[in-house]
Amino acid sequence: MKPLIIPIFISHAGCPHRCLFCDQEQITAQMHHLPGPQQVQETLEAALHAHGFDPNRSTELAFYGGTFTGLSKTRMESLLKAAAPYVRSGMVQSIRISTRPDSLDEERLAMLKAYGVSTVELGAQSMNDHVLALSQRGHSAEDTITAVRMLKDHGFQVGVQLMPGLPGDSGKEFSATTKKVLALKPHMVRLYPALVIKGTGLARLYGAGAYRPFSLEEAVNLCVESVLLFEGNGIPVIRIGLMSSPSLLEKGRIVSGPWHPAFGFLVRSAIHLKGIVPNLPVLGDAEQLRIYTPMREIPLVRGYKNRGIRKIEQITGAKVMGVVPDDTVPMGKIRLEKI
Repeated sequence: MKPLIIPIFISHAGCPHRCLFCDQEQITAQMHHLPGPQQVQETLEAALHAHGFDPNRSTELAFYGGTFTGLSKTRMESLLKAAAPYVRSGMVQSIRISTRPDSLDEERLAMLKAYGVSTVELGAQSMNDHVLALSQRGHSAEDTITAVRMLKDHGFQVGVQLMPGLPGDSGKEFSATTKKVLALKPHMVRLYPALVIKGTGLARLYGAGAYRPFSLEEAVNLCVESVLLFEGNGIPVIRIGLMSSPSLLEKGRIVSGPWHPAFGFLVRSAIHLKGIVPNLPVLGDAEQLRIYTPMREIPLVRGYKNRGIRKIEQITGAKVMGVVPDDTVPMGKIRLEKI
């Protein structure tokens, strides 16, 4: 069972500057402000006493956005101290934070550990220093390597967030970034293809013709390659693509880039199709097909708006007459019936 995540957004708080691509307030639908200890406790109380809350389900408090360890030590401690009683009582099993690779030191790590933080996600974005410089990140790939090592040495679960398609990036460069992150062996990865959002430095570059984002097809294909590499080596990719929010979906907010409301599903269904292609009949070997697959994988076979079905029909030249649930078929596989 997946843990219940109780999110608290600290959009842009603790960040030393605004990166070229960043408009966190629109991405998270939170106005720029830093919640205080009282808001942390109110959020926890509301979640833990909500109708349907399952006390047997693992619960995690997550401070998303911003640079948590870039906050003053006093402010960091006040937020963590507000959650401490819930951690001690066992109502909250763990705490997760997000930060920059260049915002860690021994004193801050000791504080995180003392207050029950178990997972630290690093906004690495790229392992190419040229891409990082063009994106005005203010840190280097070496900073990410050092941060991952420090966090592992202190026993934290480490997540790495990557952003394919930033200025100076390419399919080849992002593939190299994926391999460099794989060598660090993080515990999890998130993939957020770069979008051009109104009001950002990236939008100004795009408007001047100095930046071209990845197309949707390019971004999907790159993420397919990346997910296969990470998960093939035991590193789960826990998020693919930005989560929709009302403000992000306002007309004109996304200026350009590989936006799709079901981006992660596009990637997952493309991976599934890639896995079953070797089992499909060759072109012209069948006129009609019936596909049997585990119930939960029917959407993956069908694909977004049945695009998976159409691709199967293109590959085989056969009409797909139905996708039938059959849980005796192994996950990730299909059984075919030629009609």
